[in-house]
Formats: sequence, structure tokens, C-alpha cells
Amino acid sequence: MMPNSKPHFSVMQQVVIDAILPRSGGVYVDGTLGAGGHTEAILSTSVPDGKVIAFEIDPQAIQIATERLQSFSGRLKIIRDSYCSLPNYLAEEEPVDGILLDLGVSSMQIDNPERGFSFQKEGPLDMRFNPNQPISAYEIVNQYPEEELARILYVYGEERKSRQIAARICFIRKNKPIRTTTELASIIAEAIKQPHQKIHPATKSFQAIRIAVNGELDAIEQVLPMAVNYLKPGGRLAVISFHSLEDRIVKHFFQSESRNCICPPSQPVCTCGHTASIKVITQHPQTANQDEIENNIRSRSAKLRVAEKIGVNG
Repeated sequence: MMPNSKPHFSVMQQVVIDAILPRSGGVYVDGTLGAGGHTEAILSTSVPDGKVIAFEIDPQAIQIATERLQSFSGRLKIIRDSYCSLPNYLAEEEPVDGILLDLGVSSMQIDNPERGFSFQKEGPLDMRFNPNQPISAYEIVNQYPEEELARILYVYGEERKSRQIAARICFIRKNKPIRTTTELASIIAEAIKQPHQKIHPATKSFQAIRIAVNGELDAIEQVLPMAVNYLKPGGRLAVISFHSLEDRIVKHFFQSESRNCICPPSQPVCTCGHTASIKVITQHPQTANQDEIENNIRSRSAKLRVAEKIGVNG
């Protein structure tokens, strides 16, 4: 673990293990390695020869996870790439036994002011999961047109005062660029002018900008069908989401792919030719218990949905 770093807790760890059922000889994909907690649990459960292929785009996370998981090096392959690149590393003729996607920002990214994710700590306007990608929060906040800024805040943050916030940002940046997280948070608070909110007035806007920076929702929509494609029949896909937009995408995908017909209900005859590829294991999302929430506040908003790949004959 890196010097002066805080411990990082993997959300709903035992629930995830119970969902994907790791076993000896199995091959599993952790699409979002992070600090390695879930991967460690999978490898510890699938002894003596279960394997994990882990994807991660954050070099700091890879450094922490590599040190943490060094005792499993013979059973672990870490790939510095997005989970959307699954086809570049997995073969359809060698499907895997389980795939885990833990979506959203990790605590170690939030805890590091230099990453620019948190409005509570002063840092540069960054918010990139992958530090090498060209667009950061700085470009969005300082260069995007007002209408596009308002759209991002409304669609990705479900922020009802998106237009007021976008207008205020554009007014301020005319004179000088907005460079820090605390500066942006203050501008948002001034635009909203609601001092007695239960949550910080910048919460939804920071979420929205982070999602836009990293293309998070597009990535989720892209990876879900890929994940099902690379699972063995009977293999499990487990997805942990942290806000309603993510969960809605996962829910709708699971609903659609678990039906043999996706024609509109008003259509009398099926013409879609769609065949169910999964069965839904969790009819309602699983959440963290109170003990975990007390020990790890991030788990409070976590929702786990699980599906199982079905064969040609169901």
C-alpha cells in the first residue's frame, strides 16, 4: 500500500463471493480491480488454482493492488486497460466462469486531492480515472458551451438547477479559468443558493462532470453485452452500481436479455427473433447490511445485481 494511504474496503465483498460462487479451477474477470479487495476474495475462495483476469486503467490502483496481491501472482493477470477492451484479451472459445463489475469512483481516488474528484478537498479540476486521457474536468468546466454544460449537469447529475449552475460557471470563467475543486464547489453553491440542503450543493454536479469526463454510462452500456458473451453457460455476471443512472442501465439490460421477446407489448406477433441469454438471479438489487454501512459509508449507496448465463436450450 502506498505511504500515508488509508485502508480501502471493497463493497459487499462476501455478498459478491456468494453471487459469483468462485471455485477451484475457475477463471474470473474483475473488470474494475481498484485496490484489489474483490480479486483477493475471489482468489482466496477459489483455491488452489482459480484464476483472475483483472482490468484497471488507474496506475495508482494497479500499484496498490499489485503489492497487495503479490502472493497470488501465479494465478492473477492484471491488464492496464478498460473493461470495455474485454474482446482484446479474452477468447470466445475460452469463456470464463464469472465477471464482476464494481462501477464508479473508488475511495482512494476520492481521498487523493490531486485527482480532483472531491469538492471537500482542494485539488486541480481533473476527475480522470485514466490520467493519460485527454479530456479532464478542467476542459469541460472551462471550454464547453453553456447549453452543453447544463445538459451534462441535468442528465448525468439529475440536477434540477443545471441551467443556473451552467450560467454561473460561464459568467465566472469569462474573467479567469476555474482551476480547483473548491473554487468550482463555491461557484455551484452560489448558483444554487440553498444553504440548508442535506447534501452539499455541489454533489450532483461533481458526479455529472465525473461521469462526462470518463464516459461512464456509455462504458456500462458497452460492456454488459460483452460480459454476457464471454461467460460460460452457468457463469455469473455481478454488477455493483452506486447511483440510479448506473443501476437503471443494468436493470434494463438484465430485463431485456432475460426475455425471449423484446417486441413492444402492443405488438400482437413477435418479429424480433430475440432469445434470452441470461436469467436474473437478483429480482431486486442487494444492498449492504447496516454493519458494513457503519464501517464503510461508501457502501450505503451500493446496489448489486446478478445474472447467470444460460445455454442455447436455456
